Amino acid sequence: MKRSKYHSFEELPLMLNVQDVADVLGIGLAHAYEVVHRQDFPAITLGSRIIIPRDRFMAWIEEQAEKKFQ
Repeated sequence: MKRSKYHSFEELPLMLNVQDVADVLGIGLAHAYEVVHRQDFPAITLGSRIIIPRDRFMAWIEEQAEKKFQ
């Protein structure tokens, strides 16, 4: 597993890019692109750019954890 360059959610920028998602989740860039293209993932496409609001990303992680532990 890749080691994250972030140590807390407060360190994240308000808007993340796909590389940030990969860093936080500890996955490779190719896998991060698969994740951000999921229907339930809170990504916004602006032209060719993909951005993810930090608060929505954190909520998505919580939702995934809740599904896993139900």
